[in-house]
Amino acid sequence: MQITLTEWADNHYTTPPNINTLRRWARNGNFYPPPEKHGRQYYIDPNAIYVKPNDLMLGMKIKKSQSDLPAKNDFMRKVIRDTEKKVRRQSA
Repeated sequence: MQITLTEWADNHYTTPPNINTLRRWARNGNFYPPPEKHGRQYYIDPNAIYVKPNDLMLGMKIKKSQSDLPAKNDFMRKVIRDTEKKVRRQSA
């Protein structure tokens, strides 16, 4: 079941961002898994995460959001592996 962006924001933030901000994030690909647009409305998975484009922990967040399920495509596998390598280098 998918929910609207405003419902998602209400579940994840005490003070949710403006709907225009949420729509911009959706257009820019800042959610994983990405929302679907139906007409004027975006629908998103309730367990979706906000992704900062330059976040070093991106791969780990995606991995955690997927729990035991593998990444669904090669791009996400690459993001996860590259992020883990960066984190290991920084912590060493």
